[in-house]
Amino acid sequence: MSDTTGNVIFYVLLLVLPLSALLARRMPLGRVAVMTLAWIGIFATGLVVVAIVNQNQWLISGTRALFYGPDQSVVGSEVRIPMADDGHFWARATINGVERVMLVDSGATVTALSTTTAANAKIELDGMAPPAVVSTANGTVTGKSATIASLKVGGITATDLPTIVAPEFGDQDVLGMNFLSRLKSWRVEGKTLILTPNPK
Repeated sequence: MSDTTGNVIFYVLLLVLPLSALLARRMPLGRVAVMTLAWIGIFATGLVVVAIVNQNQWLISGTRALFYGPDQSVVGSEVRIPMADDGHFWARATINGVERVMLVDSGATVTALSTTTAANAKIELDGMAPPAVVSTANGTVTGKSATIASLKVGGITATDLPTIVAPEFGDQDVLGMNFLSRLKSWRVEGKTLILTPNPK
């Protein structure tokens, strides 16, 4: 039995219940007919919606991509990140259990976090260390040194990853070369960034 046939049978059974209740109340035939048409319209609309969702999953994925950007995928041990409309690669990462979307920037020497992300991820700044300087695609930024206990991108995990935190980053977090250099390899094929971890 196909999914569509199963849905039709399910809705027919649901339609029988209210119709049976209407007949049991011995209402005037005209009123029963009007209410029956109303129920048929409701269930017909439900069938149409189910059919559209089942046959057009691209509507859902397209809406998600509109608000959150293209999804990254894990293929085997690799993580594939599609290029966004702005020409950059944005990775969905987890920083000490806190989910963030990070700009992958090979021009950044060190992974960099906004003060908001650092606070939410409970990252303690190293007050004894001298100011840290990081070079990014947008220039040089000075911030506070810190260490990320765990940073995950797909199935790839980096532990004890040095980072700098600075208010100049605004609400943007950057995944820098000190993360990429820990991988076995990283490359761009077409419009896809491919991250390959070291074998365990």
